[in-house]
Amino acid sequence: MQGAKLYEAHLDTSDLERNIHFYENLGFTMAYKIEDRRAAFFFLGENKENMLGIWETKDTTIRRNHIAFSVSPEKLKGVIPFLKEKNIEARESFGLPPIEPIVHPWMPAASVYFYDPDGHSLEYIAVLNGNSKPDLKPMYLSEWEKI
Repeated sequence: MQGAKLYEAHLDTSDLERNIHFYENLGFTMAYKIEDRRAAFFFLGENKENMLGIWETKDTTIRRNHIAFSVSPEKLKGVIPFLKEKNIEARESFGLPPIEPIVHPWMPAASVYFYDPDGHSLEYIAVLNGNSKPDLKPMYLSEWEKI
């Protein structure tokens, strides 16, 4: 149905305690832990509007996934220093080193990518005002702002 929003996503982990620490370090609030099922659930944002579940899977291969966390454009500008402070490396994307957020002109939105301890691709993303420019290649946010 049009207008629906994603409420919840789940990721596998090889080490639940390590990932609890990782996601709490990002500022996510652990809402519930099921010890016998080796799962933890985190509320993201305000008012319990989104949830992330982490499930330990010792006997199966981790299938790596991608999740994007929405933030304002102002907050996105501080994500790379925030990650560095947490000893988490932002990663290159679209051939551009992670020195500032990278814009996807076709949306338009800007992103910072990084990995969790199990190699899941994580992203902070901010939808930008203005019209999409699908003919342009990805670029740094500072370049986009000059257009």
